[in-house]
Amino acid sequence: MQRYASVINLKKEGAAEYQELHANAWPDVLAKISQCNIRNYSIYRYEDLLFSYFEYVGSDYEGDMARMAQDEVTQEWWSVCKPLMTPVLEAGKKEWWHEIQEIFHLD
Repeated sequence: MQRYASVINLKKEGAAEYQELHANAWPDVLAKISQCNIRNYSIYRYEDLLFSYFEYVGSDYEGDMARMAQDEVTQEWWSVCKPLMTPVLEAGKKEWWHEIQEIFHLD
C-alpha cells in the first residue's frame, strides 16, 4: 500500500458548490475510484486550501490512474469540479493537484 497526499486551491466563489458536490458525490465516480484501487480517500478543507489523502492498494498506479482518466463519468465529474479550483503555485506544469511529501507516519 502506498499513501498519497496532495493540495490544490479552492476558489472562494466555488467553495459552497464544491462542498455540495462532494456531499452528494456521484455513485459511478465513487465506484470507479474503488475499481482503480484507491482506499481510505479523504479531502479536507482549510479555508481556500484542499488537502487530499488516499491509499493506493494496486500494483500499477499509472495504469489505474489512466483507466480512471478515461472513464466518461469521471471526466464529466472533473469538468464540473475543475472550474472551482486552481493549482497551488508549486504545482508542476502537468500537475493539477500538487503531490506533497510525507514526512511522518505512525500506524
